[in-house]
Amino acid sequence: MELREFAEQVLFSTDLEQKLLIPRSVTDDRPGSALAVPAMPGRPKELVFKARGEGRDSFPGLNRLEKESERGRLLHFFANHELLATELMALVLLRFPDAPAAFRQGVFETLKDEQRHTRLYLKRMKTCGVTFGELPVSGYFWNSIATMENPVDYVAGLCLTFEQANLDFCRHYAEGFLTVGDTVTGRLLDRIYRDEIGHVAYGLKWFRRWKNPDESDWEAFCRHLKFPLSPQRAKGIGFNVEGRRDAGLDPDFITRLEVFARSKGRTPTVTIFNPLEEGLLARPDSVSTSNSRQHLVHDLETLPQYLCRQDDIVLVREQPSIAFLRTIKRAGFALPEFIEGDGRPESLERTLADRKLGGFRPWAWGPHSRRLFEPLSGLIGKKARTPAESFHEGITEMYSKSWSAGFLRSILAQTEPVPWLCPVEAVGTTVSSIAQAMSAIAEIRHRGHHRIVIKEAFGLAGRNAVRLWEPALTEAQTRWMGDAFRAGLSLVIEPWLERVIDFSIQMEAETDGLRLCGHTGLITDHRGHFRGNWAHPRHHRRLPPEVTRAIRDQVGNPDRIHELFETIRRRLESEVKRHGYEGPIGIDAFLYRAADGGIRLKPVVEINPRHTMGRLTVELMRQVAPGRSGCFRLFSLAEMRKTGFSTFPQFACSLEERFPLTTEGEPKRKILGGALCLNDPARARNRLAVFSVVRDRTELGILFPGLF
Repeated sequence: MELREFAEQVLFSTDLEQKLLIPRSVTDDRPGSALAVPAMPGRPKELVFKARGEGRDSFPGLNRLEKESERGRLLHFFANHELLATELMALVLLRFPDAPAAFRQGVFETLKDEQRHTRLYLKRMKTCGVTFGELPVSGYFWNSIATMENPVDYVAGLCLTFEQANLDFCRHYAEGFLTVGDTVTGRLLDRIYRDEIGHVAYGLKWFRRWKNPDESDWEAFCRHLKFPLSPQRAKGIGFNVEGRRDAGLDPDFITRLEVFARSKGRTPTVTIFNPLEEGLLARPDSVSTSNSRQHLVHDLETLPQYLCRQDDIVLVREQPSIAFLRTIKRAGFALPEFIEGDGRPESLERTLADRKLGGFRPWAWGPHSRRLFEPLSGLIGKKARTPAESFHEGITEMYSKSWSAGFLRSILAQTEPVPWLCPVEAVGTTVSSIAQAMSAIAEIRHRGHHRIVIKEAFGLAGRNAVRLWEPALTEAQTRWMGDAFRAGLSLVIEPWLERVIDFSIQMEAETDGLRLCGHTGLITDHRGHFRGNWAHPRHHRRLPPEVTRAIRDQVGNPDRIHELFETIRRRLESEVKRHGYEGPIGIDAFLYRAADGGIRLKPVVEINPRHTMGRLTVELMRQVAPGRSGCFRLFSLAEMRKTGFSTFPQFACSLEERFPLTTEGEPKRKILGGALCLNDPARARNRLAVFSVVRDRTELGILFPGLF
């Protein structure tokens, strides 16, 4: 039989037996002319591809393989994939008759393997009570590869993408079948796995022969893949390094593929780390030119990755290093796609012009993030909120400390006074002139509070504030207030309270109301500056036990605290709807020691309509094993040096050695204990974020002596 005749039989026959018939011998003397690509291969009626958008079926998880019907359903997926590979290889032989004879012979040998694999799956599927064609079949492989323009497109798309992904799928499910006692299918998948190693090696050999010699394997691979394919499709469930090494892929290629991330189909949400947005509402020039704050953004710009789903996009100025991403992935975190840019709207528009997007979710909405994303409004679906809907002038008010103070004042006015709740005198007073400020200061001191804090209505993490410890204002303090008033800003003046425990409540404002996400403790320094967060195992349901324990004697029944915060939640829900805001929102609160020695609760210090490090901590806790506590800690360069290290990489190496990260579970790992750097120590200039997982919060004192 001529090779062309055989390929036509495989590609066009509508009889499954004919498609899977292996000839005793073939010759390739009459390869013929190049074939135009058909819309789809010939198939029996029951195996015709399902229409696009008809519904997506997913692979059964390992937990469902105990059911014979589910095992048969999985084998149905695999059989269709093998049949598709068979048909695509037949198409290659017909599309490229002038390809080297050795290449065509290799395709023929691989095609016969795929025919055998299909038959093996059909036989095993039948014993599970499933008939080929009784379930819908996808034509995704065909639609992705059939338009290939040359043989290198084929080896890149099929051999190095779909067959490489099968190195993961075969190993993963072989172990799954063996676990449920199906050794026959387990051995079958192991046999096919060994064949797939050879198929990838075959494709790699020709790919290297044909690619640009000035390009690395990885660079050439990325360049040759055409939409909708990307390197993400070359990965299955888990990541089988051993199989890839056996196939001949080089270490650099394997490492880059391991950390590569891009959507396989779900439209991604785009995010960016813009923590200065709140300050930019009031002082756009001074905030944007502050070197320390710009260094903060530079150091921590990858933090939104822990708030993302795997398919989402994080905008960065500099791509994270491969070594850093590999560490994060091996800790069990899914990696988003990182897109590098200069932060200008026109640059971002050019970069994402050909993408469909699911929406935008910056760290904080404001005029700058709205301006950044507005050119991309046409790329999102009708149900997604546009930048103009996500941020408008009405939402600006919610960022103000003055608004938060007014909100708390209204709560206290409608709440029966109790000894454990702060009085209205503890709430800040908003002023807009020196005269008003002096009057407010005098009134607070008249009530016996000699220490006072003055904050700009729009500020960042305890910054943009002065503290009055002395009876008289200094010239610098008076000048600071005057500058703020001349800039058109308001100030909030309140008594300085002796804090005992800071904590936060993290929520999500959704179309149908406020959803509780979790509670975290707050770590601040003596000046009230943010240093970190901690969370207990039941953080998603209850306040930190330290909070209820500290105030138990005054309150009596802890349910009264929860009832108060439920009242606050309902009132805030109404306010959020009135302002038209949707997205993350957090409430900072604290316990303080009153003059009589009793503990009091200030339930609202600030309301933040944005992501916070508290919300980040809540999301990080999703990766933590049950029964463990977690701590997010932000270290400055000065703090790190207090521990005896001169550089962040030295500090990080010490953490890794003394408190190595331990995980459990495969392929979805959970962190059991240890410390993990959340941004790259090698690139950090002023800040290093560390997440620690411990059995008990007291262990944090061992991890970071003197810092907790």
